[in-house]
Amino acid sequence: MSVSQAQLKAFHAVAVHGNFTRAAEQLCLSQPAVSDQVRKLEERFGVLLFNRNKRSVQLTELGERLLAITQRLFAAEREAEELLTSSRALQSGSLTLAVDAPMHLLPYIARFCERYPGIRVSLVTGNTDESLRRLFDYQADFAVLGRPVDDERLIAHVLSSGPLVAFVADAHPWAGRDSIYLADLHQTPLVLREQGSMTRQMLEDEMHRLHLETRTAIEVEGREAVFEMVVAGLGVGIVSAAELGSSRGVHVLPILDFEPRMTETLVCLREQGARRVMGAFLEVVGIKGATS
Repeated sequence: MSVSQAQLKAFHAVAVHGNFTRAAEQLCLSQPAVSDQVRKLEERFGVLLFNRNKRSVQLTELGERLLAITQRLFAAEREAEELLTSSRALQSGSLTLAVDAPMHLLPYIARFCERYPGIRVSLVTGNTDESLRRLFDYQADFAVLGRPVDDERLIAHVLSSGPLVAFVADAHPWAGRDSIYLADLHQTPLVLREQGSMTRQMLEDEMHRLHLETRTAIEVEGREAVFEMVVAGLGVGIVSAAELGSSRGVHVLPILDFEPRMTETLVCLREQGARRVMGAFLEVVGIKGATS
């Protein structure tokens, strides 16, 4: 019993987007057409791939297993397309980067876009755990992680390594200080990122090691939100020194006894490294012969 490619594409789009409407937009089809393809796939094999309600759809256990297969299937399809069109010297195509903080990649992206203007580059943001998940789910070609990695499945390259620092609003009582110690952060109201953020994990690990208590005044998603809350006077923020940029309205405080360093690492799947567009970006970053 053969499987319809159109039905698999419809299933995959709905599974990835979690929504029939967005799946239809991606496939340039009507929503009823996508729903019909998924329904026919389920009826053909007598299975249930989604639990449906009025607001959303959720994958069943079987649907989760099928998604893992279609992710590999369509990743291989993209690889085959790139191979067959390689004679056009990277005049078209796409590259998706999952990043925690884009500044570590900006010089390389600029160089890549200048060299290959026909390649569409997309950035999706998230913490280290989210970026790594996107990579293994074939939703991103590269990921930037806030920690070193030792995984045979990955090609890895360290982009930067630097200390964590605290920062406060210019009106904060600490704005007149030159530096702080970890003990100063004991029970101090902090603005922290969501669980899965390496910045937060490193801070909490060091505080726990010293038997100090971390007090979260507010938890937000994303680095920009941390800056906004700190500038508003809601607490002390923690960030990698390399990610401060030219932020205004904040006062930076080195943490004198914080020894671990934040390492930003570029990774891609080794199995994907032979794709020409991947090799081109690796070369721009300065990684040669990574797939040998």
